[in-house]
Amino acid sequence: MAVAGGGFGGPVEVAVVAAAGETSLGPGSGGSSSSSSGSGCCSVWEVGSGASVAGYRGGCCAPRGLTLLGGEHLLGAQLGKACVGAWELQRKDQLQQKIICPGPVACLTAAPNGLYILAGIAESIYLWEVSGGNLLAILNRHYQDLSCLAFTDDSSHFLSGAKDCLVIIWSLYSVLQVEYGQSPEPRHVWSRHSLPITDLCCGVGGPLARAATASLDQTAKLWEISSGNLLLSVVFDVSIMSVTLDLAEYHMFCGGLDGSIFQVDLCSWPVQRERGFQSEQENGKIFKGHRNQVTCLSVSTDGSLLLSGSHDETVRLWDIQSKQCLRTVNYKGPITNAFLTLAPANMLNPDSKPRIPLPKFSRHLHSTENMESSASEGLTLCLGLHQKNLMGDQEQLKIQVTELEEEVNTLRKINKSLFDFSSSIITSAK
Repeated sequence: MAVAGGGFGGPVEVAVVAAAGETSLGPGSGGSSSSSSGSGCCSVWEVGSGASVAGYRGGCCAPRGLTLLGGEHLLGAQLGKACVGAWELQRKDQLQQKIICPGPVACLTAAPNGLYILAGIAESIYLWEVSGGNLLAILNRHYQDLSCLAFTDDSSHFLSGAKDCLVIIWSLYSVLQVEYGQSPEPRHVWSRHSLPITDLCCGVGGPLARAATASLDQTAKLWEISSGNLLLSVVFDVSIMSVTLDLAEYHMFCGGLDGSIFQVDLCSWPVQRERGFQSEQENGKIFKGHRNQVTCLSVSTDGSLLLSGSHDETVRLWDIQSKQCLRTVNYKGPITNAFLTLAPANMLNPDSKPRIPLPKFSRHLHSTENMESSASEGLTLCLGLHQKNLMGDQEQLKIQVTELEEEVNTLRKINKSLFDFSSSIITSAK
């Protein structure tokens, strides 16, 4: 498949970038880019060569407001507007759909399994299911506006950070099982930060993963999701605006208000629960190049490259080992979103189509009565990226249950025959 004059074979790692202004379609041959005419949403370029892969137009994305959905759609919270833009990955330029929300969306994320969408609107968290577009829950446990949201890699839990200095961990199962009209209880509430939360990041491991949080209080903290325990707190000389972990979780990278990027070793000895990052002593662990606050950080899948976005209107690609800047991409506006990901197949194939079209998303809470009425007509069950239709035929269900029971009885008879045969052989041998 040829893209931007080149060919891609095998997995392709790309940078997805959005700026609060006009966006370019990707780096130029000299490692930097000039902006294209017209307003844009985001650009996608291949990490290795810098070749342009895609450009998605139709509005500016809010910070922490850009996410991939199920490998088939790109969602972008529109800056200052009460809507989320949705693009089919293969159609690129054209905005396909607008999801109308109750208010301006401050942050947005999608579950890795592609089944749920989370949006932070003022101090509330809105949870939608993708298959039917139903609004399943509105969570109100924060006291000030949301700033960031993140799912665990298995989609079983999600984290929310806000300007009230709190990070709250939610079990998705608990949220979905709460009776209509009642409020679910979070699994943990972390209140060790003293100023607003600016960013958070989940590692790998589902509910056993570790999470990193960043705050204006000049600290970055590492937590254990399962127990809720604080594992590490690092104090810096500046406020921390962004944070990320490499896949092996050997390092935590923290973006500062002054444009510096700090590398914190998580396996250093001796182990300390609290430590200070001394810039003079840790000079070999600082990435220097940005002239304004670092708003976005992301590490490549092999752990060798670091992508950073800044309010200085540039995105930089760094070699982690040498701390050298390999590529600089210029944009016309502060960078609001930037992350590295393996390019979904739909992004590289213009002839592909989403397996399931996006539904119309509801602005009103989906009650138990609505669920029961829709279930009587039939239920669309979306499992990961696959679609299955259950028509609600009770007689067919009974037949299937009967067949399974007969199969279990047959297996029991076979097992008993094998046991009797083995016993007879052992007895005769004696």
